[in-house]
Amino acid sequence: MPLLRLDDDNSLYFEYTEAQAPDAPTFVFVNALTGNTGAWESVVAPKLREGGFGTLSYNFRGQDGSHFDSSLNLTPALIVDDLKFLLAEIRPNKPVLAGLSIGGLFAARAYLEGADASGLVLMNTLREIGPRISWINDAMPVIVAQGGVPLFLDAILPLLVNQDFAEKARAGALKGQYEPLSASHGHANLMRHASLADWELPYEKFALPTLVITGLQDRVFLDRGVVERLYQRLPDARREEWEDAGHLLPQERPEKLAESLARFGRGL
Repeated sequence: MPLLRLDDDNSLYFEYTEAQAPDAPTFVFVNALTGNTGAWESVVAPKLREGGFGTLSYNFRGQDGSHFDSSLNLTPALIVDDLKFLLAEIRPNKPVLAGLSIGGLFAARAYLEGADASGLVLMNTLREIGPRISWINDAMPVIVAQGGVPLFLDAILPLLVNQDFAEKARAGALKGQYEPLSASHGHANLMRHASLADWELPYEKFALPTLVITGLQDRVFLDRGVVERLYQRLPDARREEWEDAGHLLPQERPEKLAESLARFGRGL
């Protein structure tokens, strides 16, 4: 299992394949808060590798296979620093930072803080933290403390994903027997500190090609007026609005996402 060692108690699990096509970029996937490399490596990353692109997926400290000192607070600033370190150590060719949800925020912050990037992909990232989203963010650690991630998913997944995906997922949901997630668990640590994320980005400073993908069936985080306003502030952007997807694009529409990313990569 490839691990990038940070120190004796901390490391990052990653999966990296160099680009095979001449001068092709490498897509660097930045997870959502409770995500993992499997979201990308099941379909999206293999499809991109077939097209000659490089891929780099990894898990945050606190996610599967990545180790962390239990005394650490897994803050957004720490996650951004880890991404910058990963990029500096692996040195992928022409990295395109592709982040899902808050992962897009982490990717954007890493770029603004000097990380090398030839492109940026923001998947269901553009948002402002008003009363509704703030409530949801504060509720997440409370829910998992009572019934773990399964309870959280049973409560919120139908609002996050497209209807076809929800119908298929329903058979495995609502089984009960929920168990509290320990406060020391990585996901609990990440959720507790997610509220520290600064979503006020200087979009006008994104001096690189940026692709914005929005799933219109996202009934939790999507505010189309906010997306429109923030998108207009990006100096070199293009966007796609998907009627057939919600929040979890790599799980809901992986083939479509791979095709979209490949188009963007070829155009850089």
